[in-house]
Amino acid sequence: METDSDFILNEHNKDEFAPAHTAEHLLNQTMIRMFGCKRSTNAHVERKKSKITYILERKPSRKDEKEIERRMNELIGEDLPVRYKYVTRQDIPDDVELTNLPDNTSETIRLVYIGDYDVCPCIGKHVRSTAQIGRFELLGTNWDEQTHGFRIRYKVVQ
Repeated sequence: METDSDFILNEHNKDEFAPAHTAEHLLNQTMIRMFGCKRSTNAHVERKKSKITYILERKPSRKDEKEIERRMNELIGEDLPVRYKYVTRQDIPDDVELTNLPDNTSETIRLVYIGDYDVCPCIGKHVRSTAQIGRFELLGTNWDEQTHGFRIRYKVVQ
């Protein structure tokens, strides 16, 4: 099995809390599927509380918010495996979004797969399977009508 030490990757200056960071990946894909938006470019993921913002066409309803939380916990309960694949820039699958990568990204990219549900480039820490995340709790949301920014505050409880 390949490891990060087998490749030259960018320096990583964060020490993520792996369960919350892996939940961020699931949440990104859940929001893409529910609202047709892009992955967030504004996330602050921490052990105690995380914040992440999406640009959406409309303000989600309370029913939508409950559905986000329900889907997240369903995915966590499916115990999806988290695996990595190392590829060069020219071998990145067409459906993988690269706009969030820094300009100085290495030639080798680590793709993080969560089951068949999500794939994205990332050099952060992750759990081995979604059951290790714990329970996803949506703590609250804010809607900015001017920017159409939808901020989600969440935590994972283990």
